[in-house]
Amino acid sequence: MNVKGYLTALMFAPTVAAAQGFAGLGTTADGYSLPDPGTRFEYPADHGEHPDFRIEWWYLTANLDGADGESYGVQWTLFRNALSPEGQPEDQAWMAHAAVSGPEGHLHAERFARGGIGQAGVKAAPFEAFIDEWQMSGPSLSDISLFAQGGDWAYELTLKADRPFVPQGAEGFSVKSEEGLASHYYSQPFYQIAGTLILPSGDIEVTGQGWLDREWSSQPLAEDQTGWDWVSLHLDTGDKLMGYRLRREEGTAYTVGTWITPDGTPSPFAPGDITMDARRFADVDGREVPVAWAITVPERGVDILADALFDQSWMPTAVPYWEGPVRVTGSHPGRGYLEMTGYE
Repeated sequence: MNVKGYLTALMFAPTVAAAQGFAGLGTTADGYSLPDPGTRFEYPADHGEHPDFRIEWWYLTANLDGADGESYGVQWTLFRNALSPEGQPEDQAWMAHAAVSGPEGHLHAERFARGGIGQAGVKAAPFEAFIDEWQMSGPSLSDISLFAQGGDWAYELTLKADRPFVPQGAEGFSVKSEEGLASHYYSQPFYQIAGTLILPSGDIEVTGQGWLDREWSSQPLAEDQTGWDWVSLHLDTGDKLMGYRLRREEGTAYTVGTWITPDGTPSPFAPGDITMDARRFADVDGREVPVAWAITVPERGVDILADALFDQSWMPTAVPYWEGPVRVTGSHPGRGYLEMTGYE
């Protein structure tokens, strides 16, 4: 699920967002297309833009091992937000986030652009997603290079996947609430990564694993949903686990997820099949944030703890949120990423 278009919705429609539910994703979808459970993904076309939908994102996280023996996390995200349902390039607003989490701290940067002037955009094949000089591109979305930079840091990575894209939910129709609001959602959780982190202390050669999420919708959340807690986990068995809980104002949560086998076969969970309970909190930029989660999936024998590697992985962007790498212990050891919104 991860922080997705709610950020763009807030940035480009702050009044509407503040008045109508969590980050604008609970607002009505007047004039925009809505997800259809009968839709099936078509590749590579669906790697590109869907301008008839209000919000969309290309969202990559990576767990990396440095030649210095340290662990690192990387994020690269491009958000598209339609300012009208006309679907014209000039009606698209773009935002991007990039970050590196590591022993030196949490380094981050943010970019904004308007569509129709060549400053940002996405092409399906050959694949290209860019904003200014930040770029994710390659002959296909299974074979890409990635670049971003902040004031005194950057990264240059290559990513290759040899297994299929994975639909989330029922054939890619990902339901977010009891009311049935949904998005189209698929992932590529099988990237193998190599490259360089260019940090204030020097260059670090890295290798590791990456996870890409693609999602688009026009009204995926209910008005009283206030945020989410999301994980994408690479387990040592070769299996993958995606799960999230969408929180409501009265304190309940809607939980769903997907089990993905090493060959890429998904098994979506029914609501409530996965549980996520906070186990450790940290003071992060003046707020109490849960940074370790007990996760259980009884039907898979999963009983694990996903614990943050770097508690201070806070994104103090236009809309703040927490995003960083986790270590997984318990029945199914591994590693992955945690994202949490609505704690601002």
